Amino acid sequence: MEAENQTKASEFLLLGLSEDPELQPLFFGLFLSMYLVTVLGNLFIILAVSSDPHLHTPMYFFLSNLSFVDICFITTTVPKMLVNIQTQSKDISYIGCLTQVYFFMIFAGLDNFLLSLMAYDRFVAICHPLHYTVIMNPRLCGLLVLMSWVIIFWVSLLLILLLMQLNFCIGTEIPHFFCELTQIIKVACSDTLINNIFLYVLTALLGVFPLTGILFSYSQIVFSLMRMSSAGGKYKAFSTCGSHLSVVSLFYGTGLGVFLSSAVTYSSQRISIASVMYTVVTPMLNPFIYSLRNKDVKGALGRLLYRAASCP
Repeated sequence: MEAENQTKASEFLLLGLSEDPELQPLFFGLFLSMYLVTVLGNLFIILAVSSDPHLHTPMYFFLSNLSFVDICFITTTVPKMLVNIQTQSKDISYIGCLTQVYFFMIFAGLDNFLLSLMAYDRFVAICHPLHYTVIMNPRLCGLLVLMSWVIIFWVSLLLILLLMQLNFCIGTEIPHFFCELTQIIKVACSDTLINNIFLYVLTALLGVFPLTGILFSYSQIVFSLMRMSSAGGKYKAFSTCGSHLSVVSLFYGTGLGVFLSSAVTYSSQRISIASVMYTVVTPMLNPFIYSLRNKDVKGALGRLLYRAASCP
């Protein structure tokens, strides 16, 4: 009977950020506001890039893809959290939980890949400016994004197939506000050795390799800038990297913060709060970083808003 109970868990319980009922209205208002700001901010970036011919370049093509992924990324977790708070429920179905893990891994992985592709784009633009239009042609850019989707699609699918082999006890509680991969593996009632091994491989694929590519690209950029004689040329070249560096620092910095917090503390609540930084705060800040630090994007957004306001 115990084995039967373990294999027939049809739902999990998401404990959320806090069980204090007085904090639930505050969390609902806060996360609803952050979600709406994230969706609208990234949507404005997508519309600005698609509507302005001056932004039809590889750098902004990758940026619009990043904005789309960020919208999907936050939509994977926050709406379900808001529904649970509003209905005063903690339930999430077994299929719903696996679906959340699947799409969360897809969009988290795409964030990594797109940031790496954007670093490669800046590397080619600064280190090989004469060949930039030839190397970073639309066909290559589209192919790189497509390859990123294909790779992360199959990796995430394999991950879900491995998770489906695990057994879970009825009434399993997940100490998080969404179905986070490591927490799912921890609460399983069966052996998780293969899943943990695959998790390390997945971390290397989705984290270490893209980050290594980013660091290599910027090391070459720095070496190229050091060979420039003009201070103005150095500043102009590196200024195009400022927004991307800020987003990379925010994304990987918050991710590292979650990793360190989980390593030094056993408090699930603190880990959940730290996870808010890279799952909610980072997608929300990305459009502000690019719009505030980039004159082209600010100009495109201004023209977009002007056309919208002038429409009868």
